[in-house]
Amino acid sequence: MKKKLQKIVIAFSLLFALQTTTVEIQAQCPMCRMSAESNLKSGGTAGKGLNAGILFMLAAPYTIVATMAFLYVKNKKRVEEAELSDSY
Repeated sequence: MKKKLQKIVIAFSLLFALQTTTVEIQAQCPMCRMSAESNLKSGGTAGKGLNAGILFMLAAPYTIVATMAFLYVKNKKRVEEAELSDSY
């Protein structure tokens, strides 16, 4: 059971790492993209911050789901151990 949990944690970690470490990601709607590009052309840095903010918000649901899965597996293990100890 411990190896299965480790595999799940590794899979979620890899997924999270792949989602957040991509160098050039355009996570914007067309209108936001035009606004960010015009800002970058005029010397601003709002476009880079906008992309970083979008990616940060994208990572939040993955973190929540991974936490819920971890807690479920941990609680399930406790219940199974309690049932085994009660049956003896």
